Amino acid sequence: MNSLIIYKSTEHKNTERIANQINQVLKGDIMNPEEVNVNELDKYDLIGFGSGIFYGKFHKNMVNLIDSFGNFQSKRGFVFSTSGQGKADYNNSLKNKLESKGFDIIGSFACKGFDTYGPFKIFGGIAKGRPNESDMTAAKKFAAKLLKDK
Repeated sequence: MNSLIIYKSTEHKNTERIANQINQVLKGDIMNPEEVNVNELDKYDLIGFGSGIFYGKFHKNMVNLIDSFGNFQSKRGFVFSTSGQGKADYNNSLKNKLESKGFDIIGSFACKGFDTYGPFKIFGGIAKGRPNESDMTAAKKFAAKLLKDK
């Protein structure tokens, strides 16, 4: 299976760490949204989309990339995120956007990540030490399930 992980990771590289764990299992290509050539996405059987969460939303570069897509016919995809709260519900906005572009979203993963964004900086951040080894293991298990569901 030919896979691609597209991720945007900023300050603490939480999402990058999770993307790399998922890719250890999928063994595909991995890049940032700014590097993606939309015309080459057809060569991938599975595409993952992930970023940190900023005030409940995915990074603007990820959203802008997806907004630039035409319609895909049943392209398989998955969504992942890291955030101070680690809420899986944060993934729904990107999942819905991808489904509106013709993606079949076969999985969603979320975990906590060290967060000093906005007001959290005043308190020294939240979710210190995350993602941790347990989160990394969970990301690999998530990826293994994606392979089984092919």
